[in-house]
This record gives sequence, structure tokens and C-alpha cells, in this order.
Amino acid sequence: MFSPFKQLIDHPAQRSRLDAELRGLWHLAWPILVGQLAYVGMAVVEVAMAGHASAQDLAGVSLGVSIWNMLIISMMGVMMAINPVVAHHVGAQDLTQVPHAVRQALWKGLFVGLVAMGLANLAALLFDHMTLEPYVHELALGFVRITSVAMPLFACYRALYGYSTSINQTKPLMVIALLSLGLNIVVNSLLVFGTLGFPRLGGLGCAWATLISVAFNLLALLWWMQRSPVYRASWPFEHFEGPHWPQIKTLLKLGLPIGVTYFAEASAFSLIALLIAVFGSTQMAAHQIALNFTSLVFMVPLSLGLALLTRVGQSLGAGEPVLARYQAWVGVAVGLGFAVVSATLMALFSRQIASAYTSDAAVIALTAQLLLLAAVFQLSDSTQVVASCAIRGYKVTRAPMAIHLTAFWVFSLPLGYVLGLAPAWAPWAPAQPMAAQGFWIALVLGLTIAALGLTWLLRQVARSRI
Repeated sequence: MFSPFKQLIDHPAQRSRLDAELRGLWHLAWPILVGQLAYVGMAVVEVAMAGHASAQDLAGVSLGVSIWNMLIISMMGVMMAINPVVAHHVGAQDLTQVPHAVRQALWKGLFVGLVAMGLANLAALLFDHMTLEPYVHELALGFVRITSVAMPLFACYRALYGYSTSINQTKPLMVIALLSLGLNIVVNSLLVFGTLGFPRLGGLGCAWATLISVAFNLLALLWWMQRSPVYRASWPFEHFEGPHWPQIKTLLKLGLPIGVTYFAEASAFSLIALLIAVFGSTQMAAHQIALNFTSLVFMVPLSLGLALLTRVGQSLGAGEPVLARYQAWVGVAVGLGFAVVSATLMALFSRQIASAYTSDAAVIALTAQLLLLAAVFQLSDSTQVVASCAIRGYKVTRAPMAIHLTAFWVFSLPLGYVLGLAPAWAPWAPAQPMAAQGFWIALVLGLTIAALGLTWLLRQVARSRI
């Protein structure tokens, strides 16, 4: 047995210690999980409602979401720099440094969000060079323009999200996410289908629902923080503070590699929607449904990883690297256990999952095939996200970035291009393009490489700090 996992269970005292660690990890992780599921649930609602509006609405929303997801996930990574910074201060019991860090994270978030807003509108120009039905083209363009306004708000929210998580306040994030999900469902039903006299906007209603929900998240968290006494000891709004560029530079130096890491993986999924657009609405819709559901499942190991980042960071801040290493491997083991369950259920109920999103028989059949491939990469996907979060607890971000770029841009995307599009110049390409299936086969390889590389890196980093 791999030695880090063997150390978790090879003695009765270790088993008791493991039980205590599992309880501690779960106590922090479950509100994050509920909140993350609610957040992804908003995307599930939007895709499902667009799908029931029409196949064209679903195709247009899928294209818009491909750009939204790529930038939003990248911003989540960039803004995650605040998590280990605050966690280390909390572990060292030095809360006086937290307010300044949070204020500068908010300035950084405003800057990052405005840049992402511009990039989103530039990326939407790609739609002009794609063979799309006119309605799909206009819907995708409108979706990007509306949701781009939410990006600065989202970045600032993630700064406060990381702060709250790192001081062990995860339940407020859960409550706000659940309320936001309810709001999103209501707004979608009103605007997509035009109920209660509201205009019937189709897929464009999903974009307005996204913008309203993001604004609600930021305002609700600010309201909660102002009224909860647990934030008083590290209250970041005691006074106004302008941008402090050395601190912002430090946060960017830590966060940009995480953002690139997230982009490497997100782009591997989102670019598929753009590359397979030439195969028509059925391929795009099936890819989006499969991606949407796997993103929902992915929230479980991601939530474990975010909780693990906090625990590892606090232990290192308290000067306990041995405990930090132990916590890291417990987190990886828990992630693997969940992956076994999710892979089994995904393989057994692939058609039922697809049917929950759409009634189109062709889309259901193709989605079920993609979900079988998704079941294959559950083990590697769970391992890589939990391990990478543990590594970030050590404030190590560049090496994971290199591993992800290699896995997805050197191996996965090139292989997916060859299998999916079967270019004439590639002698090893299949006789016929495999479309979405070819890209998803390549994702299995990319995620496996990432999991192996990050597991090795975690072992090296944890050992070097002891």
C-alpha cells in the first residue's frame, strides 16, 4: 500500500486520530459542499430550462456558458490567493494582519473582474467566425455581454468568500448560496418562459438570472458579515484603504498561477464546446449536459479540497508541518473514496441523468456515452483537485500550474483535437471524426497525468516542510 495512506490506518491510535480528523474536515467541508452544489445548481437550472425551451436555446446558452465558465473558474483560482494567506495568519493567531490582506484582495478582485469583463467580450467575437444558426449566434453573443457585467462583482465576492472560509466561517456561504439558488430558479422561470406577464426571453433570460444571482451573493455576504460578531476580530471595513500595490502584487504572485491552473483545466472542457460547434446542436447540447452534470459531481472533491486548504494552511501557520501532512493525505483518501461511489452511480444511471436535462432522444443517447467516459476519470479528477488544494495550503502554486498545463495543453487538448476532428494531416487520426467522444477520451488521459503529477508533488512538498 502507498505509504502515506498506510500510515492512516496501520495502528489503533492512528484510526482514532483518523476519526477525529475526518470529523474536523467534514465539519468545515459540508457547508462549503452545500454552497458549491447550490452554485452549480444554478447552472443546472439554467441549462435544463434552456434545454426545455428549445435545442437552439440550449446551444446558444452552451456557447455563452463556455466563455463564462472559462473566465469565472480562472478568476476563482486567481482570487484563491487570499485563502492560504488568511489561514496562515489564523493558525499563527495573528488576526491583526487579516483586515489589510482582505482589503487588498478586494482591490485585486475589482481589477481582475474588469479585465475578465473585457476578455469575455473579446472572446465573444469568436462567434462571428463560427458556422452558427443566426438565432444561436445572437443568443450566445447576448449571453456573454450580459454576464460579463457580473464578473467584477463575482471576483469581489470570491475575495470575501476566501476570507470567510479561512476563518472557519463556512455556514454563511452555504445559506447565501441556497438563497441565491432559489432566486435564480424564480428569475429563470419568469424570464426564460415569460411567466406572470414577464417577457419571454428564452436562453437570454438565463444570462439575466446569472447577473442578478451574482449581485445578490456579494450584497448578502456583506450584509451577513456586518451583522455577525464572529467577523469583528478581523473586520476588514474598519476604515477605507486605497490600493497597496506591494500587497496586491504579492496576492497576484500567489494567485495567478492558481488562475492559470484553473484555466488550463476549464479551457480543456470549455474549448470543446467551441471546437465541436461544427457538428451541430446535438453534439454541443450533449457536451454541455455531460459537462454540467460532471461539474455538479466535481463540487464534492472541490469542497473537500477547499476545506483541506484551510486546515493545512492553519496547521502550517501554527508551526505544525507533521499535522499538515497528515491532514493532506486524509483529504486525498476521502476524495478517492467518494470518486469510487460517484463513478459507479454515473456508469449505472447515465441515461436517466441525461433524460433529466432534455427529452431529445439523440441528445440523451450521446450524453449517456459521454457520462460513461466521465465515470472513468472520476478517480483521477477527484485526486488531482484535492491534492492541488492541499499543495496550495503550503503556498506552493507554480509547480501545480506546470503540471496542469502539461496534462491538459500538451497531452489532452492535442489528442482531443486529433480524435475529435480527425484532421487530414494527422496520419494517426481516426477514419471519421469522433466529435465530442474523442475529446472526452483525451480528457481521461489529461486528468490521469494531472493526478499522478500532483500526488507526487504533494508528497515532496509535505516532506520538505518537516
